[in-house]
Amino acid sequence: METEKKTQTTAEQMTDRDLSEQIKKVTKESHVRAENTELMMSFQKGQVTLTQYKLLLCSLHEIYQALEEQMDRNSDHPSVAPIYFPTELARLEFIEKDLEFFYGQDWREKIVVPAATKRYSHRLRQIGKENPEFLVAHAYTRYLGDLSGGQVLGRIAQKSMGLKSNEGLSFFAFPGVSSPNLFKQLYRSRMNSVELTEEERNGVLEEAVRAFEFNIQVFDDLQKLVSVTENQLQNTSTYSKQVKTLHIPGTIINTSPLLRMVLGLFVALATVSMGIYAF
Repeated sequence: METEKKTQTTAEQMTDRDLSEQIKKVTKESHVRAENTELMMSFQKGQVTLTQYKLLLCSLHEIYQALEEQMDRNSDHPSVAPIYFPTELARLEFIEKDLEFFYGQDWREKIVVPAATKRYSHRLRQIGKENPEFLVAHAYTRYLGDLSGGQVLGRIAQKSMGLKSNEGLSFFAFPGVSSPNLFKQLYRSRMNSVELTEEERNGVLEEAVRAFEFNIQVFDDLQKLVSVTENQLQNTSTYSKQVKTLHIPGTIINTSPLLRMVLGLFVALATVSMGIYAF
């Protein structure tokens, strides 16, 4: 009986020393906050809009470009090598495929990202140069998070946006991973095998919390950007409807493109004239 208790205590101590468990513990509060951001709540409620998803893809491209650039750069580093799985996990190529689907071949000229995304990618490049072991925290929170919720979120996005096929949803697919659960076990095992000094371990744990904070800031900034974008689209739509139909007391005349152009010029000249006389 005593031997069983000792064995159980030893196993618990080993688990407590596992880096994956320690990260899970220190990021628990941040994880809940991230899930409760407006953007993530839209996914959970099955109400994600096309605007939300497209802008999210833009930021994910920026983030994964920096992360995978630094993972490749440090692939031989003793802390990075055990968790370096480019064939199974790399996301950049899939994100670019989705961006081309939604924005066209010139998508690079059209994508927009908020300041929080720039800060996140800057941090990834900074630690890639100065503290490569910190990449463990970012790779774990990003890749395993996406792998865990990928299939479910992909279906939610497809249904919410009314997409008839999987085109535009490549980000959620992991063709190199046949069994997500088994792969996550392998990944955690590899990560727990990384040898770190106490100072380095504490640094990785702090970086894991920072990774979640970056994601929360990105989600919040994206939602603000979504609100601005959707308002602009709504205003454009309203203006377009007003221009397309000319209202005259007692009649409604649907205007031709040529007449709409003439009317537009007339309105512009009238507006300028009023502006001059207002001063």
